[in-house]
Amino acid sequence: MRQGKRLPSPGFAIAILALFVALGGTVYAAQKAKISGSAIKVKSLPGNRLKPGTVAIDRLSPAAISSLRAQQSGPITGAEIDELSLGQVPDAAHAEKADTAQTAIEAQTALNAVNAVNATTVNGYEAGCLPNTQPFAGACWQSSASETALSAPAAASSCAAQGGTLPEALQLAAFAQQPGVILDKGDEWSGDIPVVSAPGLYGVVTVATSGEVAFTASTNTRKFRCVIPLLT
Repeated sequence: MRQGKRLPSPGFAIAILALFVALGGTVYAAQKAKISGSAIKVKSLPGNRLKPGTVAIDRLSPAAISSLRAQQSGPITGAEIDELSLGQVPDAAHAEKADTAQTAIEAQTALNAVNAVNATTVNGYEAGCLPNTQPFAGACWQSSASETALSAPAAASSCAAQGGTLPEALQLAAFAQQPGVILDKGDEWSGDIPVVSAPGLYGVVTVATSGEVAFTASTNTRKFRCVIPLLT
């Protein structure tokens, strides 16, 4: 009589199933568990397997630290700097404005120097006169009389518009004695008023070509020259 196949007993089947469950749990646990540094054997991991910033400085050997410092001893280039990480230099905005202001002052000073002639020093500052004027008695005097004859008030207004005034009579007489200076033959206005007889009626001192001093009514017309302060 032929003997049939013998089926595994229930106990054996349960044992096999328990073995598989145990093995699967071990694999799962190994996949989920984290390995601590204490579990790693010294010198068992190469440096290229470490994540940057994960090793504290006190865990590095002196030789490794010296090597890193040697690699970083070169100068830092602009391409290596993150500009967003840099704060604004203190007072940089003020310095930029100051630089602009200084540039403007220097430009104006240069322009005055180009336009000025017969430069001299006044109280430690360079000073000079514009073209068609010449220095005399601490100011700039126009080298020639005006082309148009005006009344005394109109002449004074013209000089004021140019930043100057009519000269004093004695100074105008002294200026007439300077080499190359010729006053208008019809006399020139000064700023001196010796006679006032009524509102709007007064006499103004004039100076002749020879330097002689006289006076005439302010409503008469005479040529004139203005005295303008020195440029600094």
